[in-house]
Amino acid sequence: MTTHVESQAAPAPAEEFLNRPATPAQRIHAVLHRQPALSPAIVLVLAAVMFSLVNERFYALQNLSLVAQQVAVVGALAVGQTVIILTAGIDLSIGAVMVLASLLMAKLVADHHWPGWLALLAGAAVATAAQAVNGLLVTRVRLPPFIVTLGTLSIFTALSLIYARGRTVSLQPGTFLTWSGETVSLGQLHLTYGVLLVIALYAVVGYALRHTAWGRHLYAVGDDAEAARLAGISVNRVLLSAYVVAGLTVAVAAWILIGRVGGGDPNSGLNANLQSITAVVIGGTSLFGGRGVVIGSLIGALIVQVFVNGLALAGMDPNYQVLAVGILVIAAVSVDQWIRSVKS
Repeated sequence: MTTHVESQAAPAPAEEFLNRPATPAQRIHAVLHRQPALSPAIVLVLAAVMFSLVNERFYALQNLSLVAQQVAVVGALAVGQTVIILTAGIDLSIGAVMVLASLLMAKLVADHHWPGWLALLAGAAVATAAQAVNGLLVTRVRLPPFIVTLGTLSIFTALSLIYARGRTVSLQPGTFLTWSGETVSLGQLHLTYGVLLVIALYAVVGYALRHTAWGRHLYAVGDDAEAARLAGISVNRVLLSAYVVAGLTVAVAAWILIGRVGGGDPNSGLNANLQSITAVVIGGTSLFGGRGVVIGSLIGALIVQVFVNGLALAGMDPNYQVLAVGILVIAAVSVDQWIRSVKS
């Protein structure tokens, strides 16, 4: 009888396994899985501290203002790129769409004397339509996003050069489209309205991803499209909506770009496609979809610019700036792979 009672009190092997204390690696893994933006935030803080020790001018408000202004365009593009990558897709044409939209806006004002607000709406319509084409090719023709956007990258780049005839379109300061490049000063901190637009863009999209059914469906599709379909989610509709939303964010980026360069330039944003992907990956969003937060992409964009700015202040060769960004990308992808492989 005693033996029977003791056997009942003894923990089952499965229970004993579940009650084992987690290892430090498992605890770290669990935290990083719950908070995708934590690791890039730590990197940003450490980088800022390191570069401030190398050069005390790093923390000067004028320098921080410059960093914020330089990150605005890529930061805006990274919002749309994040939405697409969360679905396990990728967009190699997003920068080319931005340039095409900015040229259209600028030419409508400069050559055809359209009101600035109407030109902005026309540019937004073109950016949204271009991204909808990407989305339809992915959802209806069922082509891989990488191949689709690699092809449309060439198409939209060519359309920009043909439309602009290789020349820059300048706009007068003080117009509606150049408003995004005007500055607002808070003491010695000088921010452009474009920076404020980026902050507002992150707030709106971040709220939509976190607190709406659309956002939850987006994560579900990126995590497992087949499981999402079986749960009653219209996968193709969600995927198409991701590209359309990205098109709207591209329109905002185009407006910010016009304010920064003072018009439309077919040669601007040449590296914006890869820079937006770099910001998203460094910001903790998984290239495999289903995991990440949009604020992480802003942190990722800031990390890249902080390294570029900090290394320049340290007097380093510009080639080391490119090297540092490459190392950051590989490190970010490695962390993502570790988070996916380690079982908590």
